[in-house]
Amino acid sequence: MGALSHIRVLDLSRVLAGPWCAQNLADLGADVIKVERPGAGDDTRHWGPPFAKDASGKETEESAYFICINRNKRSITIDIAKPQGQEIIRKLAEQSDVVIENYKVGSLVKYGLDYESLKKNKPDLVYCSITGFGQTGPFAQRPGYDFIVQGMGGFMSVTGEADDFEGASPQKAGVAFADIFTGMYASSAILAAIIHRDHTGEGQHIDMALLDTQVAVMANVGSAYLMSDELPKRWGNASATIVPYQTFPTSDGWMIVAAGNDGQFRHFVTVGGEVHLADNPLYVSNPLRVQHRKQLVPLLEAMTRKKTKADWIASLEKAKVPCGPINNMQEVYENPQVIARNLQINVPHPTVGNMKLVASPMKLSKTPTEVRMAPPTLGQHTDEILHERLNLNDQAIHELRDKGII
Repeated sequence: MGALSHIRVLDLSRVLAGPWCAQNLADLGADVIKVERPGAGDDTRHWGPPFAKDASGKETEESAYFICINRNKRSITIDIAKPQGQEIIRKLAEQSDVVIENYKVGSLVKYGLDYESLKKNKPDLVYCSITGFGQTGPFAQRPGYDFIVQGMGGFMSVTGEADDFEGASPQKAGVAFADIFTGMYASSAILAAIIHRDHTGEGQHIDMALLDTQVAVMANVGSAYLMSDELPKRWGNASATIVPYQTFPTSDGWMIVAAGNDGQFRHFVTVGGEVHLADNPLYVSNPLRVQHRKQLVPLLEAMTRKKTKADWIASLEKAKVPCGPINNMQEVYENPQVIARNLQINVPHPTVGNMKLVASPMKLSKTPTEVRMAPPTLGQHTDEILHERLNLNDQAIHELRDKGII
């Protein structure tokens, strides 16, 4: 039994931030019902390739994107634009502890599915809205996209090659950074609201915004600006205050070296057969190495290119110099630590057969996470949920389907 096995969640969200939040709750045991559009479903169902393949190697309709954010959920298809569909959602919300939605600000009011409408019949409801810019402010009505928010929130101003590097430009993260972090913050906020409800009986509205989250997770970079009024710069894979603390090329790939003190620097260049660099007056201390990085780094790069990535890492680990590989995804899942931590799991799926998933990283000793269900096919649990939650018989469900309500 998961820690949240007593919690019911109605997930009206699509794409990434909302579904990521709901999946976190589902991994912890919550019963999550995902509401999707009849015939189409969540947009991410169609975001591919790649699509999962069945046992014969034939592509299914299950996109890798959808798969990564919708395990442990049940799917019901409901046309939210039709009054009967809205009534079904209202009834499901009355039986839920949490509602998650990421519609444009105010758009659910006309359906009677906004927080103020639903709390009339469910005063202790925890209702989480996720948008690009929040429920208030001059940008509230704007659609929010992760890429744009990474730029607006300052992340891209400090990400990418340094300005003096040829071809330098701002870069976004390789994953939807703002979406993922917003989903994580939303999960925490929902859990806090549930605890408050359990103590007081009061529900509440949670207003989550991608921009707010992006600004918040700038962490020390944002704090440094507020303290100094100095604009932080892009440093690529290097550090502004430590040298060498960056990526280095090897003969067959890239590695990271994080020599945080003078002793580690000496060990690094000794392993590379260039111990004289540690005795050079220009490089004997970290402040001097930072001052003369433009002369030093090319010498270190010439040194690291003489060995393979594996040779370097083995030698540097033995010399106790902090280092690590830059793995591609194949190397990630072949890593013995990743294997030991069971980060890849296999679950049965109705069309794919054996589906490979990434495990939740949350490891609780008393209430561990588990994958109870693979990501659902579109509307897979519609009849089941209507029978279970609304006590509808087969004839009533058949009539709803004929009318295009479900």
